[in-house]
Amino acid sequence: MTITWNDSVPIYRQLRERVVAMILDGALNEGDPLPSVRQVAADFQINPLTVSKAYQELVDDQLVEKRRGLGMFVIDGAREALLKSERERFLREEWPVLYARLQRLGLDLKTLMREADKAAEDKS
Repeated sequence: MTITWNDSVPIYRQLRERVVAMILDGALNEGDPLPSVRQVAADFQINPLTVSKAYQELVDDQLVEKRRGLGMFVIDGAREALLKSERERFLREEWPVLYARLQRLGLDLKTLMREADKAAEDKS
């Protein structure tokens, strides 16, 4: 996990978002253990309490569970729940801003799809 910290967002929130991204990307699957609090704190040279706070938010959001003596694990259904909530948040918060910008720039779906196809070809 490579992280560049953003000074405008608390580190525990950034760490939480990184774990969420790992679940969505399939780097962490249902039933997988999260790295230990101590390990993450040592790897990124941050306070273990910061890691614990990020992990506790994931527990509160019912994405991971604590198993006494074993650690934290991604729960069944976490990825689907995240996909649903992240899609809803995107459509509610990000899409209206993005759509307004596309309108101002005079970009339509056909142009965007053509550019996406070109970008995919360039990666090949």
